[in-house]
Amino acid sequence: MTPAARIAAAAALLDTVLAGAPAERTLTNWARGARYAGSKDRAAVRDLVYDALRRRRSLAWVGGAESGRGLMLGALRLSGTDPSLLMTGEGHALSSPLEDEGGRSLAEAPDGVRLDMPDWLLPRLSAALDEDLEAVCGVLALRGPTTLRVNLLRGDRPMAQEVLAEDGIETEPDSQVPTALHVKTGASKVANSRAYLTGLVELQDASSQAAVLRLPFRGGMTVLDYCAGGGGKTLAMGALARLRLAAHDVDPRRMADLPARAHRAGLAVSLLDDPASLGPFDLVLVDAPCSGSGTWRRTPDAKWRLTQDRLNDLCTLQTTILTEAAALVAANGCLVYATCSILTEECDGAVAEFMSRNTGWAMEDRWKALPTPFGDGFFQVVLRRL
Repeated sequence: MTPAARIAAAAALLDTVLAGAPAERTLTNWARGARYAGSKDRAAVRDLVYDALRRRRSLAWVGGAESGRGLMLGALRLSGTDPSLLMTGEGHALSSPLEDEGGRSLAEAPDGVRLDMPDWLLPRLSAALDEDLEAVCGVLALRGPTTLRVNLLRGDRPMAQEVLAEDGIETEPDSQVPTALHVKTGASKVANSRAYLTGLVELQDASSQAAVLRLPFRGGMTVLDYCAGGGGKTLAMGALARLRLAAHDVDPRRMADLPARAHRAGLAVSLLDDPASLGPFDLVLVDAPCSGSGTWRRTPDAKWRLTQDRLNDLCTLQTTILTEAAALVAANGCLVYATCSILTEECDGAVAEFMSRNTGWAMEDRWKALPTPFGDGFFQVVLRRL
């Protein structure tokens, strides 16, 4: 595909997403059917779509319309590229820009447009972030890093870097998180690399790794990952101490890959339909369903799908799940509440709501990370049963 054809393909896919289809599913379906598109073409189109969704409002403003074509026009203009060079109407290219597709300067845009945030959400973000608002919104407009967690049961960070380099994957250590490696080149090779296939590394954001490293582990503890999903934090916990690991998810299908991942990592994990059958537990981790606002650069269409009603429902669900999980914690044990959100109502607000309804708990640790070029937004609180 030519660069012009890639832009045209991205514009068509964006129209589908803007109409309400999930971005990931839309891209997957397109890739399966586009036999003419090579792996580099698919990757390039994917980047164009996700970059446009991250900056949906600002690109639409500059491109003159909130459409696939408008977003591509805006992206070209903001990159300093004359759209007429790639939108020629020839071959598979989009038609040439019209006079009424001039768009407007971002200098004239309201804050919601300039910061690429829904208007209803901006006051909540402003209250949560204060002086960090513009910096965080700027980070969320960028691509997230590809970060690996070194499995300390299999080796150390220098060893992992060496093994990855043998497969053409260049990494650099995170300066704050001792288990994290950021991939500089060769990210597409990770899944088939020897380091990954032998369990030496796993994909995991640096903030998630940092959160797990803060947990109060000791050997022999029984630990439950109550909202385990794919089990990334389950495996991260197991690499830090000799733990009896259990995982649960309201949708067991989300844990389908966990047994194979655990085997690769050298760990044993019990998958539980009914956690009470094995409890109580010394530590219960609740990585609760949330808006994902700290990770919106990775799932940018989620930012535009979130509504006030959906946020209210999530906050109610978070308190419900915390209450359910609390009943599984042993005497003097820990209940850990975590979200990849940066919204106050899903972070401190959820903990305060739980504490107001449940006595006998004390806060032992609170940690919050804002999105940076090196890690996603994350919030975590450790509560100790008195």
